[in-house]
Amino acid sequence: MTSLNHVRRGSGEPLLLIHPLGADIVVWEPVLEPLSAQRDVIAVDMPGFGGSPALANGTDPTPYALAAALGRFLDTLGLERAHVAGNSLGGWVALELAKAGRALSVTGLCSAGFWTRPLGPRGGPDVRRIGRRLLPLVPALARSAGGRRLLLRTSVGYPERVPPEAAARLVRSYVTSPGFEAANAAMRAGVLSDAERIDVPVTLAWGELDRLIRRPRTKPEHWRTVLLRGCGHIPTWDDPAQVSRALLMASS
Repeated sequence: MTSLNHVRRGSGEPLLLIHPLGADIVVWEPVLEPLSAQRDVIAVDMPGFGGSPALANGTDPTPYALAAALGRFLDTLGLERAHVAGNSLGGWVALELAKAGRALSVTGLCSAGFWTRPLGPRGGPDVRRIGRRLLPLVPALARSAGGRRLLLRTSVGYPERVPPEAAARLVRSYVTSPGFEAANAAMRAGVLSDAERIDVPVTLAWGELDRLIRRPRTKPEHWRTVLLRGCGHIPTWDDPAQVSRALLMASS
């Protein structure tokens, strides 16, 4: 298979990091240094996002199919299993990797897939199309704290903490990722199932300020739950130290 775009740092047990829908490996930049001090950290762009090509042959990018592609990616690195952490859709994909026997542990940050029934198509204005029209203005907006709050207020608890270049890149990835529409439709058409097949430690970490995903009412009783205080849906910029501690503890 064509290799997926990724960065790899550090040494120790392998820890695969999977970004949210519409993002790329930029979301992990705040935690790469503390994590790589204790883990062999691999942050990867999922197929159709960042610098990675889409799935071959028009394969529907369901969480299962994305996990299968990441399993093949682990093969290219010579890794049978790794600790896996994912944010939002990435959390669901991480759980699918565990079901496939490729995970040593799973950490889901504000994980998708725990809704009780498929979400179905999303209504309202086409935010991505509007965003593409406004894309030339994004770098200037991102230079001010107020502009970053306007751009990222639904996804980050404290957008002013996101560096301007990272904020602009996150917005650009969201509005231009070729894999977004298909992955979003596939995500909203299903729910996480067969969680009982997962036989490795699972930690679900939920952002206290998350505006996009609600915590599930039920989960397997042996799964651990963590509250990320003062953190939004994408928590890595809100509190890198807290998120790093959670990821290291869950993968120990």
